[in-house]
Amino acid sequence: MKFSKVLILDFGSQVTKLIARNIRELNVYCEIIPYKTSYKKILDENPDCIILSGSPASIHDKKAPIFDKELLNSKIPILGICYGAQLLSKLFNSDVKKSKIREFGPAKLKKIKNDKILSKIPNKSISWMSHGDTIFKLGSKLQTLAKSEFGSIAIFKHKTKKIYGTQFHPEVVHTSFGKQFISNFLFIISNCKNNWKPGKLIKNKVEEIKQKVGNKKVISAISGGVDSSVSSVLVARAVGNKLSSFIVDTGLMRKDEVKLILPNLKKLGVKPKIIDGSKLFFKKLKGVKNPERKRKIIGKTFIELFEIEAKKSKAEFLVQGTLYPDVIESVSISGPSAVIKSHHNVGGLPKKMNLSLIEPLRDLFKDEVRVLGKSLGIEKDLIGRHPFPGPGLAIRILGEVTPERVKILQEADSIYVNILKEKNLYDIIWQAFCVLIPIKTVGVMGDERTYENTIAIRAVNSTDGMTASWSRIPYDVLDLISSEIINSVKGINKVVFDISNKPPSTIEWE
Repeated sequence: MKFSKVLILDFGSQVTKLIARNIRELNVYCEIIPYKTSYKKILDENPDCIILSGSPASIHDKKAPIFDKELLNSKIPILGICYGAQLLSKLFNSDVKKSKIREFGPAKLKKIKNDKILSKIPNKSISWMSHGDTIFKLGSKLQTLAKSEFGSIAIFKHKTKKIYGTQFHPEVVHTSFGKQFISNFLFIISNCKNNWKPGKLIKNKVEEIKQKVGNKKVISAISGGVDSSVSSVLVARAVGNKLSSFIVDTGLMRKDEVKLILPNLKKLGVKPKIIDGSKLFFKKLKGVKNPERKRKIIGKTFIELFEIEAKKSKAEFLVQGTLYPDVIESVSISGPSAVIKSHHNVGGLPKKMNLSLIEPLRDLFKDEVRVLGKSLGIEKDLIGRHPFPGPGLAIRILGEVTPERVKILQEADSIYVNILKEKNLYDIIWQAFCVLIPIKTVGVMGDERTYENTIAIRAVNSTDGMTASWSRIPYDVLDLISSEIINSVKGINKVVFDISNKPPSTIEWE
């Protein structure tokens, strides 16, 4: 099946990923690519339409980012958002100036002219503005469709081409009609089909994997998380007994991890071998406190172990559960967007590796992976598990990782998660976990003075991990969690609750 495809040219906006999320939620496939991508490469991708993102840059900058102008001569529909709109308008000889007063925040949209892109959008709907440059006068080939209540040009179009620009941000939730606006551009202007449905991708994915693998052998690493489990089941569906799976007990997994995940995997044809690598991982992590070094060491050690197993099984491919947000955050594929951190599935790999990668989930967001996993027959208890980082508990232990500190964190985390499940909160929270902080504080237990560890509990709501807000756990439940952890886990006398959002924070602490 041929999917409709949208290409998002990224100029560095921190909310470019939200454009992609909105499009995927409308069941249309999209990719984020660098703004510098050549016209030829874009044509090779055969997109149904193109969206130009916002940017922290100004079109008045000496080295203002610009796309390949050949695109303007194509018949591909284009939508520019904020900086993208200002850039389009400038290329069509409009007057764009720096505003004396920056337009930031909500503004009512006032329709000037009816157009298909404004279908089902009521007049005076709330839009969200965030720009320092303003389009004051359009070039002769462009026309105004709507203005903000403050008089600035909010939406324009080309008179003869399917080229549109908007100074507001339809991708953010603050724009009340944003999803409808994007939908109008995709389906009415660009004639996209809403045929991107993760649950129906199995046949295509299986065929892709078969073609890539041929008669060669594959190994997969299962961490106990959703991504590695779905990846392994999908590859097993494609290549059968050519897949050898392994669960490496790094000593950094959640409590009773292996026991919990094995039964369902075996039912679905994945029969992993258990490798106890805990002593090796603890040895290599001894004395290491820097979080990036931890990630690199763990990623490298994983691959070294798999290369040993691969030689035994004569495998030439390694399965990894890399997701699209991993790719976006780890590698600056998207123009000037910042690299936030390296992921075990992406940035943690050594430069020289004797295994080729199979990453069947590389183009999917987390919620899409869950849909795919459900369609594969993976049980809810496994597919509904909260995200778990590739480096495991090592990046939830601030400072040095030791067996003793891992044990403390495992016990605390198990209590926390079990209480959330008992109170029917686990399934409505996107991710919840404990963090062991390298700070000891004074406490009193009975008549004794204590000087012990601090645990932070984290709970966030999100769609795909790109942005997140802290979860409002009821006070009585927080009280229960704190009491149970302090009373049951030796070595902890204080529990704190993390109430920071992403951005500006990240979800994980390291």
